[in-house]
Amino acid sequence: MGLYIALQKESCVVVEGVADESNLLHRVLPRGDGSLLSGIDWYGDTIFNGLQMKQFLTEWSQLEKTTGDPVELKLLATIQQLASRCQNGTHLYLKFVGD
Repeated sequence: MGLYIALQKESCVVVEGVADESNLLHRVLPRGDGSLLSGIDWYGDTIFNGLQMKQFLTEWSQLEKTTGDPVELKLLATIQQLASRCQNGTHLYLKFVGD
């Protein structure tokens, strides 16, 4: 099982989420390059706040250029939408839940 990505409120209530059931993000996320995205923990939880979304979205947009696979692109687009909502909302967080 891959990561579960949730847009959640400050109270930890999930507003919306998406599961990476096929572990697609393992192929496209950077590793060990010092970027914000390379800090996503595959086995624990990683939480980003609204202030981090500008950098997150900048790095995320680069991922779309690394794949042409329609399934991967759909997942990346869904997570990008959650991140945009996090950036524009109040007291929202983007949480990556590892297995």
